[in-house]
Amino acid sequence: MTTSRTRKTSSGGQSTTSEAGSSDSGDTGSGTGAKKTTKRTSSSSSRKRASAPRAEARPRLKGPQAAAEGSRQLLELTGKDVEGVTALERTDDGWKVQVEVLELSRIPATTDVLALYELEVDEQGSLDAYRRLRRYVRGTPGEE
Repeated sequence: MTTSRTRKTSSGGQSTTSEAGSSDSGDTGSGTGAKKTTKRTSSSSSRKRASAPRAEARPRLKGPQAAAEGSRQLLELTGKDVEGVTALERTDDGWKVQVEVLELSRIPATTDVLALYELEVDEQGSLDAYRRLRRYVRGTPGEE
């Protein structure tokens, strides 16, 4: 003897339960002859799961863009021209950029005073922090 039951599940699908057993096999009700199977069908094709709206993610900033954006913002803050980028490193939350800045212009140009600045730029290109690491005269051998 086989019985089937169909019920709706909380997710909108259906669950079918079948029980098969033989009463003339000599079982005394111990349940050894009964087999229970469950089959679930989903109606996901007609019903979509609701999800929270996602914030529009901006693409990750690339190294050259981070260096350019950080340099522009440093110029805005200090009023000093960036001579060039000397180091660029990806961090967990953005970029670390080192730039040479013209601190003091002199004649001849070989006596200009330069400074090495370290910039921290986030994933959106905003300058989070900057610090001057050292000052030196142009053309003077460094500690490299």
